[in-house]
Amino acid sequence: MKTIILAGGRGTRLAEETSVRPKPMVEIGGRPILWHIMRIFAAHGHHDFLVACGYKGEVIKEYFHHFTLHTNDFRVNLASGQLDVVGEPEYEWQVGLIDTGQDTMTGGRIKRLGPLLDGERFFVTYGDGLASVDVRALLEFHESHGKLATVTAVHPPARFGALELDGDLVRQFSEKPQTGHDWINGGFFVFEPGVLDYLTGDDCVLESGPLDRLAADGQLGAYRHTGFWQPMDTLRERQSLERMWREGRAPWRIW
Repeated sequence: MKTIILAGGRGTRLAEETSVRPKPMVEIGGRPILWHIMRIFAAHGHHDFLVACGYKGEVIKEYFHHFTLHTNDFRVNLASGQLDVVGEPEYEWQVGLIDTGQDTMTGGRIKRLGPLLDGERFFVTYGDGLASVDVRALLEFHESHGKLATVTAVHPPARFGALELDGDLVRQFSEKPQTGHDWINGGFFVFEPGVLDYLTGDDCVLESGPLDRLAADGQLGAYRHTGFWQPMDTLRERQSLERMWREGRAPWRIW
């Protein structure tokens, strides 16, 4: 199965980082968040990616064009220019880097990639969020209900730390835990080819019309994920993810 990663938005809420690079290239632990997302899928056996580029897409293309240099140690023969990787190559990924337009909406980007999907089932996710989603279980759930689409439903993280009180004493403090109520769209979709018929042109926003119509037609299943999920919409969220990685407690690191 191919995995589409939506990586073309402008990331205006993270302008401190995205003025010079697209949000999927903002780094966590010295690697782009896009790399972390791909590692999640690869850990479950899915190595074929289509990255829907847009805003500053050339930065993403440059990274993967020189991926060997960015991710491996190597020796170079200065006379011939021959480059040899030290050790065994770690990655067996196939990565398509496709310009889907500067201002194309999410549904429009998927629609543009339709001809590259070979009429097969595919994953879709956003290029700016991390989760401990069990991709194999997600796919099994999708296959079990036989509908056109599955969305991963998650509880949003709370904005503030949670206090468990015992009288006037704090019994437990949790830094921004996930809320125990409400379900929201956490990305990590599985789509059948028929979903493409719900998508129109470049101005098609996946999260409004198409998902609404799929739900109304009884064609949208919800895979409930109660584990870790965190978007990277602000500098504070980027710093939180960085701290988790640095301290060795990154829940999305399943590889």
